[in-house]
Amino acid sequence: MIEAINGQSLLGCRHYEVARLLKELPRGRTFTLKLTEPRKAFDMISMRSGGSRPGSGPHLGTGRGTLRLRSRGPATVEDLPSAFEEKAIEKVDDLLENYMGIRDTELAATMVELGKDKRNPDELAEALDERLGDFAFPDEFVFDVWGAIGDAKVGRY
Repeated sequence: MIEAINGQSLLGCRHYEVARLLKELPRGRTFTLKLTEPRKAFDMISMRSGGSRPGSGPHLGTGRGTLRLRSRGPATVEDLPSAFEEKAIEKVDDLLENYMGIRDTELAATMVELGKDKRNPDELAEALDERLGDFAFPDEFVFDVWGAIGDAKVGRY
């Protein structure tokens, strides 16, 4: 795990944020990486603070929520995605792997969330540029994402 680049801590950063920082490094210049063994990286995860009783929060114990551990801020319990969203996320994640060589269900879920209420690929492209502009997704990819979301909406898997 890359812990820091040139002294800038990367703890809690997503892999695409680290990739962007590496890409922005000037060519031909020396830089330093602080690396941590993957097993030791798990030691950096802090214990839960607070003393609420187990099962006392919303959705806890019902099986209808999912726990999200955030790099910035507290952990949250979120509603599970619908069947349509699950299938769309799976298809968009496959597209991410085909186009970019990565698997990232959270990124795919964000893209589905942004696109599920859009009426056409142009609206989706605008939403993706606004929220995920660092990726500079090509038009062909955006069109395929639009198609995957549309297929999942009507039940074409």
